[in-house]
Amino acid sequence: MHLDIDQKAKGLIFDLDGTLADSMPIHFRAWQQAARENGFTFTEELFYGLAGMPTYKIVPVLNERLGLDLDPGGFSRRKEELFLEYLRDLEPIKPVAELVYKYHGKLPMSVGTGGRKHIAELTLKMMGIDRYIDIIVSADDVKNHKPFPDTFLKCAKMMGVEPRYCQVFEDGDMGILAAERAGMIVTDVRKYL
Repeated sequence: MHLDIDQKAKGLIFDLDGTLADSMPIHFRAWQQAARENGFTFTEELFYGLAGMPTYKIVPVLNERLGLDLDPGGFSRRKEELFLEYLRDLEPIKPVAELVYKYHGKLPMSVGTGGRKHIAELTLKMMGIDRYIDIIVSADDVKNHKPFPDTFLKCAKMMGVEPRYCQVFEDGDMGILAAERAGMIVTDVRKYL
């Protein structure tokens, strides 16, 4: 099966972690380490079930589900530090990165991520993709994060493309729901990886 764009697409929006960047294993390692340091186990089921949400929004969910009392700000900062430590192992996800190279200069492109802006910029730079995509909408840029459509709608606006002509590439259920709610063309990249 070959990953390509829809014929109607006039703008491309890429989720970052797990879609464009093979960063999910790195995020998971950082989550596990931060959890160990705080005396609990962070499972793969929790990780993938909450994928797409910013860390500081996941912490209250963990507090509620696991009966914890974690400080969202402090925990998020520590998880981010660990992620940055592990980032040197980062690789792009080839079939998705190929689309970026192929359509660079032909179609407007952006990244819509639930991560923080400086982490997203660093992630793109580590993979050498920062020179292909200069529009990034992060958790810092919208109030309502995935599964709300705000991230992707802001990408569309910044690219100057109507939402219905934007194709979103996603690997997370929250992001897929956000793209559907935005009325965009949705591609679940998991079946291509």
